[in-house]
Amino acid sequence: MGNNGWVTRPVSARAARLDQVCAAAVEVARAGITEVDATEVGEHLQAVAEGDRLVTHYFECLLAGYRGWRWAVTVTRVPRSRTVTICETVLLPGPDALLAPGWLPWQERLKPGDLGPGDLLPTPPDDERLAPGYLLSDDPAVEETAWELGLGRARVLSREGRTEAAQRWYDGDHGPSAPISTSAPAAARCGTCGFYLPLAGQLRQCFGVCGNFYAPDDGRVVSTDHGCGAHSETLVEAETAVEEVPAVYDDSAVEPMSVSRAPGSVESGEPAEPYGHS
Repeated sequence: MGNNGWVTRPVSARAARLDQVCAAAVEVARAGITEVDATEVGEHLQAVAEGDRLVTHYFECLLAGYRGWRWAVTVTRVPRSRTVTICETVLLPGPDALLAPGWLPWQERLKPGDLGPGDLLPTPPDDERLAPGYLLSDDPAVEETAWELGLGRARVLSREGRTEAAQRWYDGDHGPSAPISTSAPAAARCGTCGFYLPLAGQLRQCFGVCGNFYAPDDGRVVSTDHGCGAHSETLVEAETAVEEVPAVYDDSAVEPMSVSRAPGSVESGEPAEPYGHS
């Protein structure tokens, strides 16, 4: 940085020399910002040499919603002339500018569960997860079933597609690192559970479907080393019923008690009172 606050930077192998005439034309550059009100152009930040007699002036941007952005005005002059002209004016983000997140294609923005009723998700024709059915699938179990029954599916999972699905399932909520799996007993693994239904083909080695109505993963693909507390061999011993003890009454001792009669009661020797009917 020089005494005047101007900054130079290399443009090619030879660093461009900051043209003093162009660098001093700060007000000329400021006047070139005509798209906004003058009050929305802040202080001059720096002058950068872009080439021979080519300088870009940067000004602070005070537009609402453009925090950290800068006005960039490039000026130049012809040789032996002291008249500076404007080449272009642009609004550029600075190092601390507030920027929108990078754009992603919709295929990359989709997440599991985003597809709802009535939604259509087209599969690209060059999807590497799929391979033409006539090329076979290099999975003997799938090929045997498909060709024996003459299904003739147009496309089947390729090796990449199976590998990607297997890794996703294994790393997800139905693999060995899921919270319900890590909190289950060490021996309660799906591969040894009677409710475990192995998949066909090469995926059979690592995955199956849970068939336990009471398990949280019922109807879902789980890994063989996944687990939960609803394992078929999680047996609870029946508690021994307590033998019922018969009631015992002690009537060997009788304690006489006197009972006082209420006023108006009939003595035992008196005749009974008539009920008022025959």
